[in-house]
Amino acid sequence: MLATPVNAATLDFTLPAELEARKPAEARGIARDGVRLLVSREASGEISHQVFRELPRLLEPGDLVVVNNSATLPAALDARLGSTRLVLHVSTRLDDGRWVVEPRQPIPGGSTAPFTADNSPVRAGLRLAVPDGEVVVRGRYSSRLWVAEFAVQGAVPDYLLRHGRPIRYSYTDHDWPLSVYQNVFSTEPGSAEMPSAGRPFTGEVLSALAASGITVAPITLHTGVASPEAHEKPYPEWFSVSASTASLVAHTKAQGGRVIAIGTTVVRALESAAEPTGLVRAASGWTNLVITPSRGVRAVDGLLTGFHEPRASHLLMLAAISGVETLGRGYAAALDEGYLWHEFGDVHLLLP
Repeated sequence: MLATPVNAATLDFTLPAELEARKPAEARGIARDGVRLLVSREASGEISHQVFRELPRLLEPGDLVVVNNSATLPAALDARLGSTRLVLHVSTRLDDGRWVVEPRQPIPGGSTAPFTADNSPVRAGLRLAVPDGEVVVRGRYSSRLWVAEFAVQGAVPDYLLRHGRPIRYSYTDHDWPLSVYQNVFSTEPGSAEMPSAGRPFTGEVLSALAASGITVAPITLHTGVASPEAHEKPYPEWFSVSASTASLVAHTKAQGGRVIAIGTTVVRALESAAEPTGLVRAASGWTNLVITPSRGVRAVDGLLTGFHEPRASHLLMLAAISGVETLGRGYAAALDEGYLWHEFGDVHLLLP
């Protein structure tokens, strides 16, 4: 009997601080593909403990693995409002050229914390000084996010490459270079934070998948700043599902194979491109889709994902794929066995 309580009804549990991954696998003395892999199977209720590099033998010939090829930007930017120091997390580009940003306050140790409604100095119309330019705050986007215009030299992604650094939260022990936040298949810069489920993949794992008769196909979804930090619903993000990937999904389904999404971003993109029948068509644009158990999934059969915080909105998506009971058993096992959370942590494979 598992000792760690997980409330399946509310997807609530206590995450011990020692299970927060504070540094990447490489800094812990293991390869990227050496992180632990918990496997939860809905039909049998079976839970097993593996190493990520074993993924090719856990899938089946004819399966399709869909990855997010969005690359991570150094999206944390130092700013000033008079004598007040801030850090801007640059989240999402809007259609009109403006950006969604999250102003945060520096804290000892080099990380940041969100402002509260009482202590935030940010207001609409303010101009924030940033290196070689300024950011003009135009108005609220949500309770903690703002719409802003950048007055800087060149395109904002290029500007961030010159002056930004990767977004870092307090559970990491120090700043890490941008390279540790890039996945092996990242080709399209645009994410504020790494689509981290893909982090354990290596060239060797991709070769082993191909040798096992498992196809890999990309989508693009540019992730914004992490919404689970405030237990918020995901907000709109830009995605693209190509005609070739849509065709591979249809072919896999027709041949009786399974579509395995690598990360919640892939689920969101594929389900946004899926018709009510489950047929995925080429699509691009902004998606505000929120996937819950009541909505269910139409195109995706399985999911590889990291471990999410208590009550995070992404847990509803996981429950839609695996069922709430399976998810609860998996999280209880992960807590009992000491799996690591967050972008540098271990991963969880949910199979039918």
